[in-house]
Amino acid sequence: MPPAMVLFGKKKEKLIGAYATHKGDTGSPEVQVAILTERIKELSDHLGEHKKDKHSRRGLLGMVERRRKLLKYLAKKDEVRYNQLAEKLKIGK
Repeated sequence: MPPAMVLFGKKKEKLIGAYATHKGDTGSPEVQVAILTERIKELSDHLGEHKKDKHSRRGLLGMVERRRKLLKYLAKKDEVRYNQLAEKLKIGK
């Protein structure tokens, strides 16, 4: 079984398909935030079981920071897209 912290194949493709802004889109802020959010959820579950895993905790903090920066960029660039994404992922303000 693959590590919990890595998204593979169908799960990642499903996220990309759900949040893509156009065909072949893998790099838009919406897709990046959706993938990071899923990885953050999985890593949070992992840390619930393994409380002393400091290396994974540091990785989690990096992912949260990267997601925060992407959301800040999206809010500044297009507030409507930001609000739609935040509502869809149930994150943000």
